[in-house]
Amino acid sequence: MNRLSLAGMCLAALLAAVPVYAQNDAKKEPPKPALGPAGAALEQWNDVGRKIVAIAEDLPEDKYGYKPNPESRDFLGQLLHVSGSMYFFTDPVLGQKPRYGDDPKREELKTKAQVVAFVKKAVEDGAAAIKTKGDAGMASTVNAGGSRLYRVDELAYGLIEHTGEHYGQLVVYYRANGMVPPESRPKK
Repeated sequence: MNRLSLAGMCLAALLAAVPVYAQNDAKKEPPKPALGPAGAALEQWNDVGRKIVAIAEDLPEDKYGYKPNPESRDFLGQLLHVSGSMYFFTDPVLGQKPRYGDDPKREELKTKAQVVAFVKKAVEDGAAAIKTKGDAGMASTVNAGGSRLYRVDELAYGLIEHTGEHYGQLVVYYRANGMVPPESRPKK
């Protein structure tokens, strides 16, 4: 009998709480509409770009030459490669000749300030190209120098993924140096 009474009280308490939860849910605003193709790509481009810029700004200049083994790129090489690669999206999308056949030359970017400015500009230029194309333009095709044409959105997401992969490598470099990358630090 006690078990039946206890079960009844639990059921009554649960049923009494349901209207409270329903009222709380009713007060929440409905979700915003989904982003269009350009907005979705831009959001992801800017997010991974923000992480790369944060590392470029945070990285001590005396660590630029660090590499985990002799065959690897050093910190600076990683930053130049990932930023320069963003132009494999930006240039074809804007109908321009590719500016880098390979990574940017180190001789042109000697100081931390120059490297940070280069990284920021690469991210900004890609974001501007996405905005220029807009939703309709994301489905258009471009010749990016491969064996076939590429959709603009396909090319954008390919470079977003590439940037994310190199961001991961930079995080490993940080950790190997006993440093915590900016994105992994506690938020203030």
